[in-house]
Amino acid sequence: MGISSTKLAKEIRKLIKKWQPSADVLFLSTALLVGVATGAWAILFRYMIKWNSYLFFEWIPRVTSEGGKAYIVIVPAVGGLIVGLLIHYFAKEAKGAGVPEVMEAVALKSGFIRPRVILVKTLASSITIGSGGSAGREGPIVQIGSAIGSLIGQLLKLSENRVSNLVACGSASGIAAAFNAPIAGVIFALEVILGRFYVRYFSSVVIAAVAASVIGRVAFGDAPAFSIPFNYQINSLWEFAFYLVLGALGAVVGVFFTRALYRTESAFTKIKQLPEWAKPAVGGFFLGILGLLYAHIHPDLSWEVIPHVFGVGYETLEIALASKLALFTALTLLILKIISTSLTIGSGGSGGIFAPSLFIGALLGTSLQMVLTYFFPGIPAPAGAYALLGMAAVFASISKAPMAAMMMMFELTGNYHIILPLMIVIVVSTSVGQSLMNGESIYSLKLLRRGIRIKRGQDTDILENVAVSEVLTPNPETVSYNVPYSVIPKLLAKAHTRSILVLDKNNKLYGIVTLTDIEKAAREGLSNKTPVKKIATTWPHILVTYADEAIGDALPRMSARGIASMPVVSREDPYQVVGLLKRRNILRAYNLAITKRKAYKVKQEKIQHLHHEANELVEIPLGPNDRAIGKSVVEIAKNLPKDCILVSIKRGGHLIMPHGDTVFQVGDIVTAFVTVKESERLFECLHGE
Repeated sequence: MGISSTKLAKEIRKLIKKWQPSADVLFLSTALLVGVATGAWAILFRYMIKWNSYLFFEWIPRVTSEGGKAYIVIVPAVGGLIVGLLIHYFAKEAKGAGVPEVMEAVALKSGFIRPRVILVKTLASSITIGSGGSAGREGPIVQIGSAIGSLIGQLLKLSENRVSNLVACGSASGIAAAFNAPIAGVIFALEVILGRFYVRYFSSVVIAAVAASVIGRVAFGDAPAFSIPFNYQINSLWEFAFYLVLGALGAVVGVFFTRALYRTESAFTKIKQLPEWAKPAVGGFFLGILGLLYAHIHPDLSWEVIPHVFGVGYETLEIALASKLALFTALTLLILKIISTSLTIGSGGSGGIFAPSLFIGALLGTSLQMVLTYFFPGIPAPAGAYALLGMAAVFASISKAPMAAMMMMFELTGNYHIILPLMIVIVVSTSVGQSLMNGESIYSLKLLRRGIRIKRGQDTDILENVAVSEVLTPNPETVSYNVPYSVIPKLLAKAHTRSILVLDKNNKLYGIVTLTDIEKAAREGLSNKTPVKKIATTWPHILVTYADEAIGDALPRMSARGIASMPVVSREDPYQVVGLLKRRNILRAYNLAITKRKAYKVKQEKIQHLHHEANELVEIPLGPNDRAIGKSVVEIAKNLPKDCILVSIKRGGHLIMPHGDTVFQVGDIVTAFVTVKESERLFECLHGE
């Protein structure tokens, strides 16, 4: 952060050396420091949001009163422009929710987060939310707290594991301070950020969360984030059927929200005519148009009503929990919130998705309750109860964090009487959401879109980044389907394998024959002249894989069937044999994956030791007319800027570690680390003039 912080860190390290505290004392002391610092920063962050809200929606309307309600369009666009410039020129990782960036830092960067993220994220998110952006404050404070934990770990020169642990402490502290929910903060950090529950992590994370929560309560009081004006009780056992429906609907709406968000992001990414820093302003402009349309529906619109479309939206949540919304209004606001959040975050704004998911879930639950009450009067609980359950359903479905969702609902409302419906709704929504999103959460999906697959929070599946094409056996042994099966044992012995591919008269894949098939034919007394096609396993019972498929996806299918090899075929023509994947290839794939991971880690360490203030991580997609297409890394390297590091190449959904003989192809997305001054030269090197 500066000379003074460096000197202070040196003095602290001297004291630690002098006193020589035990590892546990040091561990818990640093966690306590992270909790206190994050709690204090959370207070500052919330006041900055209030100040920006006053500036954009009270002071500016007064100054521009002659323009009427035009400020509703102007303010989000101006806020987006400021945010876009901040993010583009100072810290690109401050874009979006912030939680995926923390997950990536823990899994791939040993907890390293640039200190500047603390300031940039604070400014960018407070301006985004304060100028009307539809986003939450929990994602930003999680990233800010994590960056504080990472900074303290770096200054004290702690080990990588300790730094990652302090990052988790910062995440838990952020949730605890923002929502007065220490238990939920702990569960969120362990379930989402770290992805594992260890006692040694648990104790430090709890200390940090409690400290941050105490700081937050001093500033904002001890009351739950939301008040529940009803006493829940079960009116009829039929309600449990309704809760199953609510859980499934919550998952469907959550998935729809996720896809809308990332499709909006993709749409803005494809707009090459606009610079990146200007896109949040465009998103803010369209958000303002949406707000203006809503203003025509409510002619008495003021800042007290605008949160229905703009801002965090907790005021509307309170109304939904109090059962004071009409059905049409609830459904309208549900749709508008999905659109407004997609515009804000998808265009490049800075803010969280937790609060919008609660907003959407509450309106979904309220709407369902009113429909059920119409058809089944007297049976459903109050609309507020369904709003609470809807909040849990949508958040659980998009976060894939059922434990965190359950504890958050308890602590945000202080209501423990709704435990049974809450458990049912969360289990159903999580299960349905996993099947609809292939096990990915809204956080991990963002990383997957960059080519980074993170499982269990700690690391990427090591075999997910190795393609079948990298380890397959080319030109495998084959036989014609008319060959007598009696010759197969000699061929198997010669090839040192237990199976061989069978081709038809057009040299297309007909089937596969194994030693087990030969033994079975012999036991049944078949003639030695019986053709192979009579005993081979044929379509549709053949298990195949593709050259561009990940080993991590192919291996489970082989293991489940207990087979030793699998034909590799073309996606365009599944009968065209490309090679053979054998079990012994898996060991080579594992070694290759380890080599890739080590190379990636070495590059990350080199990146961390470069001048942080003058470098940036960039992603460059390659088109058919770009200079680099068809050339190898060696050929391009002589023109690369000094200190430029080619980190990875995303190709066909897989990450490739670039080597000297790696050839650039159309559609590749090159990730590189380069100085800000030399970034234009890197673009010219790959794209051309």
